[in-house]
Amino acid sequence: MNSSKLIVGCLATLGLTGLTFAQEDASHEAIAKRLAPVGELCLQGQDCGTSTASAGGGAAGSSNGGGDADGQAIYDAVCMACHNTGVANAPKIGDTEAWSTRLEKGTDTLYTHVIDGFNAMPPKGGDPSLSDAEVKAAVDYLLEESQ
Repeated sequence: MNSSKLIVGCLATLGLTGLTFAQEDASHEAIAKRLAPVGELCLQGQDCGTSTASAGGGAAGSSNGGGDADGQAIYDAVCMACHNTGVANAPKIGDTEAWSTRLEKGTDTLYTHVIDGFNAMPPKGGDPSLSDAEVKAAVDYLLEESQ
């Protein structure tokens, strides 16, 4: 008989403790906070506010809003990680010889390789939010600094 009273007493204590915790977190604000989304989905072509700026697209002087693309800003935000260091055999900025061999095929071919990806380089340098005009502005900046 004593063991059954002990079990019932423990269950009652646990039940009351659970009710106390449930009452503390039952406010509408607490529930809304727990149910709030973890992140937001930003699709290409939508105004994504600060999401694109942190991803590199907005910080680069986006041409989506109608201005000229800032090639240097785009290069600094997206391209410099590989082209300053030569990661995966990326031609370094300022390496005239490496860039002259690539330019033998023409700038249009170079633009196509950068936009679509080529060898180890991902399309648009790994930032799909960039427009083709922004990519070309970054390529033009890189070529200017390398000739």
